[in-house]
Amino acid sequence: MAKDKIAYVCSNCGQESPKWIGKCPSCGQWNTFKEFKVAADTGRQAAASAAAQAGHALRKSRALRLSDISGRDERRIDMRDAELNRVLGGGLVPGSIVLLGGEPGIGKSTLSLQTMLNLSLPSQQGGDSGGLRILYVSGEESAYQLKMRAERIKPEGGGPDFLILCENSLEAIFEHIKEEKPELVVIDSIQTIATEDVESSAGSIAQVRECASSLLHFAKTSGVPVILIGHITKEGTLAGPKILEHIVDTVIQFEGDQHYMYRILRSMKNRFGSTSELGIYEMQQSGLRQVSNPSELLLSENRDGLSGVAISSAIEGVRPFLLETQALVSTAAYGTPQRSATGFDQRRLNMLLAVLEKRVGFKLMQKDVFINIAGGLRVTDMAMDLSVIAAVLSSNVDTPIEQGWCMCGEVGLSGEVRPVNRIDQRIAEAEKLGFQHIIVPQYNLQGLDRRKFHIELHPVRKVEGALRELFG
Repeated sequence: MAKDKIAYVCSNCGQESPKWIGKCPSCGQWNTFKEFKVAADTGRQAAASAAAQAGHALRKSRALRLSDISGRDERRIDMRDAELNRVLGGGLVPGSIVLLGGEPGIGKSTLSLQTMLNLSLPSQQGGDSGGLRILYVSGEESAYQLKMRAERIKPEGGGPDFLILCENSLEAIFEHIKEEKPELVVIDSIQTIATEDVESSAGSIAQVRECASSLLHFAKTSGVPVILIGHITKEGTLAGPKILEHIVDTVIQFEGDQHYMYRILRSMKNRFGSTSELGIYEMQQSGLRQVSNPSELLLSENRDGLSGVAISSAIEGVRPFLLETQALVSTAAYGTPQRSATGFDQRRLNMLLAVLEKRVGFKLMQKDVFINIAGGLRVTDMAMDLSVIAAVLSSNVDTPIEQGWCMCGEVGLSGEVRPVNRIDQRIAEAEKLGFQHIIVPQYNLQGLDRRKFHIELHPVRKVEGALRELFG
């Protein structure tokens, strides 16, 4: 019998050490090394046994010449969800392991259960003979709770091959995999699964690391994809050791505010696709609805005559959509002016207010400034700068911006409007939603065919020029 050994792992970056160290040599953090027992390789043996008996031929590795390797794309499993397919890079790759993270109550289990119910049903297009055989392992909820959620999401139910297992033991899960021979495995969640070979509670660094490694070995040797659902810490990072993110092939994060109905599915790491894709969902009583055109939902229709509202053509990931920037400027009631931003970077707001005061001449030192991105979204696109400045000035002078105007442009410290990327997609999105005017950086017009657009373009070089276009 192999003898267990003691190792130390940094909980921040996953660096291993044979002895305890105060400061991690990899990430530089102090007191992050945790002790855990490295068990004999029984977890991997159980995974290999489950893969062998699940009706899948074990993949044997061998050295190949680079010229002999096929350059074709990996075969994908259609998830029957356009937003999820986009984030995954075109579908789920067989033998891959995907980690889905998010805050408590954001909708991770709802998204996974809804997707699995659809996958277990026969295809409506007739391309597939039937649905996939799916094993959904829940370590947090009972079968009765899952049944109630499934009836709310899909009253007609899933296919006959949709199997529910409420289990926390990794060895028992592999035993059920041997018996049921699933084509897709979902673990909800990885922090609730424990193996008997590690003497620590479920959710500890040692347990999460060992369970994830065994599931990875099973996925790679059997070709059965595995989806892991993970928890989020108070700092907003995935719970468990950092090595968990290195083990998996794809890390996708479910984001959003529980007080708003919109959710964003963002790819943080993807070995089989781009990390710049994102999907948008709307939370409803009957589950999550895909939002194919988020611009129409994020723009309010009653903004006519309201000051402090500006429309920006933003790009998040590779998707263009129009956002409503709201600003409120009022006299500081308690002497010390406040600066508050919701959905926008607070430090960037302070910089833009300094540019507005220094370069344009509007004094905002003794005024409170509040910024809000409508819809509860958090946007990091620099092209939002121009709309933030326009909304602040509109609220300060209490003059609304005319209907049919939108804008995009990054603002520099000297007051210049810097060029932005994918300008043609931004203009096309504004034109599609019926806007007649758009303010763009002048540099972006170089090499741009203006004849293909029916919207009027207003190129500007400085912030003063943009404000002159909007307010005369």
